[in-house]
Amino acid sequence: MVSLKLQKRLAASVLKCGKRKIWLDPNEVNEISMANSRQNIRKLVKDGFVIRKPTKIHSRARTRKAHEAKSKGRHTGIGKRRGTREARLPTKLLWMRRMRVLRRLLKKYRDAKKIDKHMYHEMYQKSKGNVFKNKRVLMEAIHKAKSERAREKSIADQYEARRTKEKAARERKIARREERLALGPAALEQDKK
Repeated sequence: MVSLKLQKRLAASVLKCGKRKIWLDPNEVNEISMANSRQNIRKLVKDGFVIRKPTKIHSRARTRKAHEAKSKGRHTGIGKRRGTREARLPTKLLWMRRMRVLRRLLKKYRDAKKIDKHMYHEMYQKSKGNVFKNKRVLMEAIHKAKSERAREKSIADQYEARRTKEKAARERKIARREERLALGPAALEQDKK
């Protein structure tokens, strides 16, 4: 058996692949062994005595199918779990997700002038203190706080309006009394009649 080590190396170089990908025709060993240059190897390639093997296929079809099933929730029962619950989905990750959702909402509301900076700060601190379990609860709390503040403001406005009205009435009364006193006792007698 003739050694075709040189020919294999030259063929790999000519065909730009590894030596393991080269196939040398076993029926044409004598002719191949005569080739000792790249030029000769190119001729053998042209004649079909030296061939570059096709790349092996590593199919992902089964893997894709398994992933698709897993995404639907198959093969994820108790017996398939290796890590602890915390390792599989850390509570910190859930917390981070929730905080980001709540803080994003607060920022959006503040930028849209739906809440002022004071309410933003108050709600931000409450979010950090684990008061709101999700976005819906936070939105409800904001609406409730806004309506409460509006109610307090309207009550305060009414109170203020009543005070100003009473003050004006008091001033008018005092002004009338002073006017009467300025006119003298005669005017008082006339008023009584």
